[in-house]
Amino acid sequence: MKKIIFSLLAASLVIAACNDDKKTGEGDKKETSMSSTESKQERNKKTAMASMESFNKGDLDGTFKDAAVNFVDYADGSIPPITNIDTLKGFIKMLTVAVEGYKGENLEYYADGDYVLVHGDWGGVFKNDIMGIKATGKPVKFKDVDIFKFNEEGKITEHSAVQNLGAVLMASGMMK
Repeated sequence: MKKIIFSLLAASLVIAACNDDKKTGEGDKKETSMSSTESKQERNKKTAMASMESFNKGDLDGTFKDAAVNFVDYADGSIPPITNIDTLKGFIKMLTVAVEGYKGENLEYYADGDYVLVHGDWGGVFKNDIMGIKATGKPVKFKDVDIFKFNEEGKITEHSAVQNLGAVLMASGMMK
């Protein structure tokens, strides 16, 4: 009788151990999957941060070093999408000449899946004419949300921005 009880106890322990291993294995898979998602999001967030830091320093090569070959900039949707990085760099140079000291401050980064959102204050001083718009010499300051989309390799494939154009125009003195 002792042998039967001992055998049943041993068998129960082996079965319980096997079930624990399966649960641990599943948990590890879920944990690894979650870690992988978190690390992908953290990687994307760091890439967006580096891009924005480069932008603020006026380093456009650094700004776009992690852009995918098929990168598209939708801006705020008021102009056609820009698919050529050199064209986009030219536009940014024109903007930064017109708005002296143009940069972002108080930037906050949020990552979710393939997207990173950057919220902050943008501005400078509207010192030089741009695209037929006369410079006012006034400071320009506005809130902006930049939305970056990433591919599996961690390259930026898209950029969009959400701005209150009316606030920008009023702050620059172009609209009352």
